[in-house]
Amino acid sequence: MSDTFSVTLPSGATWTPTFVNRLDEEKCIGCGRCFRVCPRGVLQLVGLNEDGAHIALDGDDEDEDDEYEKKVMTIVHRELCVGCTACAKICPKKCYTHAAAVL
Repeated sequence: MSDTFSVTLPSGATWTPTFVNRLDEEKCIGCGRCFRVCPRGVLQLVGLNEDGAHIALDGDDEDEDDEYEKKVMTIVHRELCVGCTACAKICPKKCYTHAAAVL
């Protein structure tokens, strides 16, 4: 059996953080709530074209509207996740899956 990464809190309790593992782009509505709540820069809003490819957004929506079908959040820096699960807690569509780190 594999051990998972856990932390002993000052209270003596053990906490096992769960790190962002997957984001379901089919469910994502691109609202940006998770992006605003993540303090670590793990996420990025991108456009999704009709073929399912990501298109970088430069902030000028007027020129980009024809290039993508919808906006979705994507995981760009998974390695920066600290396991707080704030993204999943605020997501109205329940797009996130988290998993404990296996040692």
